[in-house]
Amino acid sequence: MTQQLERKLKNRHIQLIAIGGAIGTGLFLGSGKAIHLAGPSILFAYLIIGVALFFVMRSLGELLLSNTAYTSFTDFAVEYLGPWAGFVTGWTYWFCWIMTAMADITAVGKYIQFWFNVPQWLPAFLCLIVLTLLNLLTVKMFGEIEFWFAIIKVITIIALILLGLIMIIVGFKTDTGHASIQNLWSYGGLFPHGINGFFLGFQMAVFSFVGIELVGVTAAETADPEKNIPRAINSLPIRVLLFYIGALFVILCIIPWTQLNADNSPFVKVFTLVGIPAAAGIINFVVLTSAASACNSGLFSTSRMLFSLGRVGNAPKSFSVLGKSAVPSTALMSSTLALSVGVILNYFLPDIVFTLVTSISAICFIWVWGVILVAHIIYLKKRPDLSRASKFKAPFAPFINWVILAFFIFLLILIGMAADTRVALFVTPVWFLILAIAYLLHRKKKADI
Repeated sequence: MTQQLERKLKNRHIQLIAIGGAIGTGLFLGSGKAIHLAGPSILFAYLIIGVALFFVMRSLGELLLSNTAYTSFTDFAVEYLGPWAGFVTGWTYWFCWIMTAMADITAVGKYIQFWFNVPQWLPAFLCLIVLTLLNLLTVKMFGEIEFWFAIIKVITIIALILLGLIMIIVGFKTDTGHASIQNLWSYGGLFPHGINGFFLGFQMAVFSFVGIELVGVTAAETADPEKNIPRAINSLPIRVLLFYIGALFVILCIIPWTQLNADNSPFVKVFTLVGIPAAAGIINFVVLTSAASACNSGLFSTSRMLFSLGRVGNAPKSFSVLGKSAVPSTALMSSTLALSVGVILNYFLPDIVFTLVTSISAICFIWVWGVILVAHIIYLKKRPDLSRASKFKAPFAPFINWVILAFFIFLLILIGMAADTRVALFVTPVWFLILAIAYLLHRKKKADI
């Protein structure tokens, strides 16, 4: 058996994985609540977060390409921050995706109930099994699945934008008035809820970008990484402008923000206004594939993270064993088992668990993004030779790294401002305490050997 991950992900896979990582249920469903909190100013919130994460991704890209032997960001975390950072960040990233995928796999069950009256756990369980079996085949299969899932999301958003622009140009009349750019400021201005409402909108907006760093986990399985990774990262600004700013701009021009329901998808509302009877069904299908895509990404990223942890001795060695298809099957099955617990948890606590796990996940992802920035700062200081030779330098570093780290601290404060997400700030430290104890025991065990 080969013990090296194979570079089977082609450019089209990497590009669509990057796009899929930037488009999730947060945009299709969460944008309704975000608009409710911030009004039209939510456009600026998405733009600011998108710009910040672009610089995170550029730091990630430079670090990954400084040593193509890196399999994920835990490798350079160990090199530049120390063994503890690799241990804590690796397990935290695994935990992030397990928590996120728990919510998504349960969402699949809920979305299927739109068409079929079946128990929620059944389609969730079947989806998990199918995705696991497909991921066990080859890494190329994961790439193909994500490619087509992302295509569905991209087509939906482009269709919305094109349809919306036509409605705005012709001044299409709806039951809420005429489609017009003036709708952006005619209902209380761009900041109808003031600066507080604008800040609260950041909470939901940041959830939408979770998974954007997935390109960093595909590094060891990317064909021609020196070419394909920079291409995927550099297209991030275009993706943010088109899929987030573009889509929400069109929605807010067509429908006054005051007419949007915080609990419903604004995408459904737009398609319904133009007289498409199956609008709700179409968007439900898109959101279903988006949830399945997130779960698919969760299975891939958690299995590769366990592989990396096992390879360096931070997890059982069995996780670093590859099957005949060069897939870490033991790590994959372990993640599947952990995800199956999510179906049970969400069955008993559907409302509480979803908000809690997504909030905890966002905080943990901010940790991961922060580790990338700090590792890059240390890399610039310790390895100026590699930095000078880099063909993919992160712009404005290290100054911009410090600015974004301060911004991340600001985001954590914002999460603590809302009652429904504040509890995550109290729960998340428990995870890091558990990890700290686990690392001390792990280090003691290695010292005794």
